[in-house]
Amino acid sequence: MTPTIALPVIIGVLYAAGVYLLLDRSLTRVLLGFLLLGNATNLLLLSAGGAPGLAPILGYAEPEEMSDPLPQALILTAIVITFGIAAFVLAIIYRSWRLVRQEVVGVDEEDRRVARRSATDADDIDPDDLAPEDRSAMHADTLAADPDVERRLAQEYAGIPSDDVDLPPTQRGAR
Repeated sequence: MTPTIALPVIIGVLYAAGVYLLLDRSLTRVLLGFLLLGNATNLLLLSAGGAPGLAPILGYAEPEEMSDPLPQALILTAIVITFGIAAFVLAIIYRSWRLVRQEVVGVDEEDRRVARRSATDADDIDPDDLAPEDRSAMHADTLAADPDVERRLAQEYAGIPSDDVDLPPTQRGAR
């Protein structure tokens, strides 16, 4: 049996297309890129398994005629992992669509602010010394809510579950 160049070329093209799609801001393309990488990995494992042989059952065939079951087990495991991560990314795409009506990841202002301060060592920065607009989103003084707004929202949306993404956020007290 002579080796063919087609399978390594197909694997390389699948890896290249998968990485290209992973680098996009569209979550759908990221999902497709991840699926392509999973399929390329499965083909790589299959081709690394060696020549096909008989079923690896003792008494059915001689040991040198049997195929190695390890690559097949690895491929099955990779399929399950790829399916699980694909389902997770689909859930993220759905959630992103429900929240902002698009599935493209935008530029984060916090990333831009960090990029402007890139010359400063993170250990030298005290959040209390920064201007309020330069503090991180979870700093202690950014967590305080306006009690009047919270009271009005709690009255307006009293009987509606708070996990609906179409509603404004409220701080619900213990009932």
